[in-house]
Amino acid sequence: MIIEQIYTGCLAQGAYYLESNAEIAIIDPLREVQPYLDYAEKNGAKIKYVLETHFHADFVSGHLDLAKESGAVIVYGPNAKPDFHYYGAKDGEVLTLGGAKIKVLHTPGHTMESTCFLVSDESGNEVALFSGDTLFIGDVGRPDLAQKIAGELTSEMLAGFLYDSLRKKIMPLADNIIVYPAHGAGSACGKNMSKETTDLLGNQKKTNYALRADMTKDEFIKEVTFGLLPPPSYFPANVMMNIHGYERFEKVLKRGMHAMSPDEFEKVANDFGAIILDTRYSQAFARGFIPNSINIGIDGNFAPWVGTLIPDIKQPILLVTENGRNEEVLVRLSRVGFDGTIGFLEGGLQAWKDAGKESDEIESISVETLSGIIKSEQISIVDVRKVNEYKSEHVEGAVNFPLDYINENFKGIDCNKTHYVHCAGGYRSMIFNSIMRARGYNNLIDIAGGFKGIQEDGTIGTTAFICPSTIK
Repeated sequence: MIIEQIYTGCLAQGAYYLESNAEIAIIDPLREVQPYLDYAEKNGAKIKYVLETHFHADFVSGHLDLAKESGAVIVYGPNAKPDFHYYGAKDGEVLTLGGAKIKVLHTPGHTMESTCFLVSDESGNEVALFSGDTLFIGDVGRPDLAQKIAGELTSEMLAGFLYDSLRKKIMPLADNIIVYPAHGAGSACGKNMSKETTDLLGNQKKTNYALRADMTKDEFIKEVTFGLLPPPSYFPANVMMNIHGYERFEKVLKRGMHAMSPDEFEKVANDFGAIILDTRYSQAFARGFIPNSINIGIDGNFAPWVGTLIPDIKQPILLVTENGRNEEVLVRLSRVGFDGTIGFLEGGLQAWKDAGKESDEIESISVETLSGIIKSEQISIVDVRKVNEYKSEHVEGAVNFPLDYINENFKGIDCNKTHYVHCAGGYRSMIFNSIMRARGYNNLIDIAGGFKGIQEDGTIGTTAFICPSTIK
């Protein structure tokens, strides 16, 4: 039997390839399905099942396209009622895959259809648990994402279901079973996930706070629901796409790969009210960009930030990318349901400038320069990291405007005052600055290198460090 984790760092998401005797199951596939098809062909095997652990909120699954291309059956557990053909497996049902067996374990809590898949090898030994968002390494799935679909159920009620699922279905399993979760650290589907992406179930029983043997249901509900931040705004739209269906990936890709001259690009931007999304490196963007474009660099947590910061998932998008990376950008946009890309600027920003069109810049200074300015005058420093990052340690006197909530809070920044903006390393601060610039805030100066650079410099005063895990 072959088990391979296909991990995507941008989404902190794990899809899985399971093969036994030339039959394959793909668990929680990403939107672009050709790699799975190619791998199956290379191994001379056939994809029999597409196993979905639940209706995903943080990405659009590739289940529909993969089933169409391979002839595989889409499998959900109980309570799933999507708008397409699928097989609804019963709790405790056993699916056959070559010489292996896959037992369906209905584990409601994260969502009401959440299901884990327990795999026994060809010798009958239970060896692997594909736990979806029910059980992570170091955490469990947050119980507040499915409330709209779950009707009258509250997050506390869902947490109660999750407590029962873990104790009745998961914790009684053998300690030597390997847990393969759907996400790792960085995903918004949990709050304390480990950087490790697999572990023995026995280790999780010892170390995962939510699996404490002496934990009461009331204690579990309180701990699991404590400190949950609002989920990214695109989550509900992704859930609906996973339930109701979506446009085929090939069509989305073809539309987005339309190359445009500067004149056409400018006209389409005006006619369609399209967002100009510039995915280049932050400092390259600072040195020159098309006015009113926003920068979300492809070399970072690109897709989640797009989903968090662009309110309308159907918003028309025009791309400015590094040379040759436009298809990569399109793939990563489609993973979170942003299928509205209608073209890209051929030749990039240089073509725009060569056409004699106007460009803009954002001032970016080094930490050393900032240090000199602080010594001579009082300035406003804006820290756009997450709240807990800021509370853990920050520049003395800095104010916190988390990038996550810029759409709700941006009016709290005085547009007539100069602000020096930083994040941890420079990625998020340029996103912040570009969005604010497009909204008419012209007095923002980026601090290249971010808080990491400030710490390394050592000449700018910061608050005493507080361990993030102790912050309430």
